[in-house]
Amino acid sequence: VMDTVFAVIFALYLLFGKEKLISQFRRLCSRYLGRDFTVKLGYVLNILNTKFQNFIIGQFLEAIILGVLCTIGMTIFRFPYALMVGATIAATALIPILGAYLGAAIGAFMIFTVNPLQALGFIVFIVVLQQIEGNLIYPHVVGNSVGLPSIWVLVAVTVGGNLMGIAGMLVFIPIASVLYTLLREWVYRRLKEKNLDKEEL
Repeated sequence: VMDTVFAVIFALYLLFGKEKLISQFRRLCSRYLGRDFTVKLGYVLNILNTKFQNFIIGQFLEAIILGVLCTIGMTIFRFPYALMVGATIAATALIPILGAYLGAAIGAFMIFTVNPLQALGFIVFIVVLQQIEGNLIYPHVVGNSVGLPSIWVLVAVTVGGNLMGIAGMLVFIPIASVLYTLLREWVYRRLKEKNLDKEEL
């Protein structure tokens, strides 16, 4: 708990003093790393910042979509606590791919207290919904927000999850998007230098 409190305080200090810190960082890099390298580094960091911002927005949008779909589906099938479970699913869906299953476990327990048979039906419903969302909606929504094709979103989530668990899922998508953007720009620049036509990358 104390680590979390200190982390939040530290983050607030960084946010309030970010302009001064950025200026100091640029001067330090220019002094010891050279102006050209500093400009290139600033360009990469700017892309990284943009991708992380867009990724967070995409995550929230995807979570809202999943929560709304869950609430509508539960209402249609007459499951109890539709709105409450839908909100729980939306909150836990901020964790990529696996978050909705955590919310589903909570929702199933809530429904179980009312009707055990309906809890079983809810599990089947949420598994089907999560498969649709995880393989169709999530890669499309998050991929569009960070400028990464859907197939690479799935690859980033899979690799990140295997290497670093939930944290890897959260970090690898924007990092993969940055690498994809830089690689695409490099390839386009090389094609332009050789007077070749650009191809979709």
